[in-house]
Amino acid sequence: MPKILLIAGDAVEALEVLYPKYRLEEEGWTVEVAAPEARTIQTVVHDFEPGFGTYTEKLGYRLDPDLAIAAVRPEAYDALVLPGGRAPEYLRNREDVLAAVRHFLDADKPIAATCHAALILAAAGTLEGRTLTCYPELARDVRAARGSFEDREVVVDGSLVTARAWPDNGPWMREFVKLLKQRVRAT
Repeated sequence: MPKILLIAGDAVEALEVLYPKYRLEEEGWTVEVAAPEARTIQTVVHDFEPGFGTYTEKLGYRLDPDLAIAAVRPEAYDALVLPGGRAPEYLRNREDVLAAVRHFLDADKPIAATCHAALILAAAGTLEGRTLTCYPELARDVRAARGSFEDREVVVDGSLVTARAWPDNGPWMREFVKLLKQRVRAT
């Protein structure tokens, strides 16, 4: 059975961390959440309000991670989930996070990334020649990192499955689960 690493931190988007965690556990798979420290993290809810030109942020649920990012051994996992929110803004500055992402890409292990998680992929130097989607305002960041941006609900590029944001959670996890099941059957 697949063992999946999910990297999160304070200000991770609630729907982008909880939906994949529970959807993948529903398959009977193990999901371990890693955060900067092994302490409770605060999720947030991003939504659009009339009259605002961008999203607003409210406090979401608290989430207890399983381990600290420094304790992660990427080789022990079969797949990686990178949710969005504001957490990727600072997680992309952690070398242990970037090293984990590079491990999954170098080993061609499945990665599901959504919304602002593209910032982590770009910082890891892993977007050259890749096609993905993410929060549309990050299209310039994707292109600057030599990737191709497509404004679609989900994009599958080899082992990388990306989505724009939480409204695309269903298609995002549908394609990621399909990819993981193909990998499990192949082994």
